[in-house]
Amino acid sequence: MDQFSAHLDRGWDLAQRGDTRGADASARRALELDPNSPEAHNLLGYVAALEGEGEEAIEAYRQAIALDDTYLEAMLNAAEVYIHPLGDFDEAIAMCDQALDLAEVDEEILDAMLLKLDALLGKGDLDEAAAVVAKLPAGPYDNPNHTFLVGRAHFEIGQVEKAGELIEQAVASDPNHAEATYYVGLIRDEAGDPRGATAAFLRSRELDLELGMPPWTPAREAFLKLAEQAVRGLNPILYRYVESADVYVSDVPAMELVAEGVDPRALVLLDGLGESDHDPEGNGFPCARVFVYALNVARLAGGVEDLEHEITLALEREITATFLEPEQGEKSEGELN
Repeated sequence: MDQFSAHLDRGWDLAQRGDTRGADASARRALELDPNSPEAHNLLGYVAALEGEGEEAIEAYRQAIALDDTYLEAMLNAAEVYIHPLGDFDEAIAMCDQALDLAEVDEEILDAMLLKLDALLGKGDLDEAAAVVAKLPAGPYDNPNHTFLVGRAHFEIGQVEKAGELIEQAVASDPNHAEATYYVGLIRDEAGDPRGATAAFLRSRELDLELGMPPWTPAREAFLKLAEQAVRGLNPILYRYVESADVYVSDVPAMELVAEGVDPRALVLLDGLGESDHDPEGNGFPCARVFVYALNVARLAGGVEDLEHEITLALEREITATFLEPEQGEKSEGELN
C-alpha cells in the first residue's frame, strides 16, 4: 500500500472510531501528498460533519465533487449535511437529483432517494415525499439500515402497518440499532401497545447512551450555561413561567420517567409544576425545575452553534403546551358558558 492510501485508510478508520482529530490529521497528510485528491477532500468533509462543522463539511464535499463530478459518495454526504444540520432542503434535493443521475445499482439509488425523501419531509412536502416512497426499490434489503430507513419512510407518510413490518425486521437483524428501536416504540405506541412501546423506548434509551455524545459537544458545565442562557433569553410572556426554576442538565430522561411515558428523546422537561415558592410576593411560580437533555439536544442541533437555539425552541414548545394552551382552553370554555 502506498503512503497516500495508508493515510486515507487510517483516516477513515479513526473517523469510524470517533477520533476526529486523528482522522483530520490523516486526511491532511493525504492532501499534502495529493492536493487534487477528491477522496481526501471527501474524508475532510466527513470529519468536519462529525465535528458539527456543517459549512466546512459542505466546502470540502463541494471541492471533492469539483475534482470528480461523478463522485456519488461525496454528493450523498453533502446532501446529508444540507438536510441536517444546515436545513437547506432545496440544495439537498438538488444534490440528490445529481446523484440519482449517476446511480446505477439499487443500493446507490436507494441511498439517494431516501435522502431526497428526508429533504422533502423537511420542507413539509408530503405529496412529493409519498411519490418518492412509491418509487423506492423493493426489498428485501441486504443492509438492515436500509430496511429501517424504508420502514421509517413509510411511517413518515402514514403507512404505519408497512412501516412496522420493516422496522421490526431491521431490529431483528441488528438488535443494537438505536434509531430503529426507537421507531419500534413509536409504532407500538401508535398500535395501542403501551407495554411493548415502553420496552422499546427503554432499550433505545440504553442504546443512545452507549453511542454517547457527539465529539463536538461541550462539557457539562458549559452545556448548563447554554441552557441557563436559553431560559433567560425567553420571551417575557414565556419566561414568567420558569423564571424561578432551577435548571439541570442530564444526558437523557431517567428510565423511571420513560417508564411513566416520557419520550426517551425528549429535549426538555418542566418539573415541579406549582411547587416553586421563590416568588417574593408569596404567589409561587408555575415551574420549579427545568431539565435539559444534552444528548437529545445535541443529536438535533448537529453543531455547537445551534445548541442554545434548539434548547430555546424546545422550551418555547414545552411552556406553550404546558401552560398557555390549557389557559386558552379554559378561557374558551368560560366564554362558551
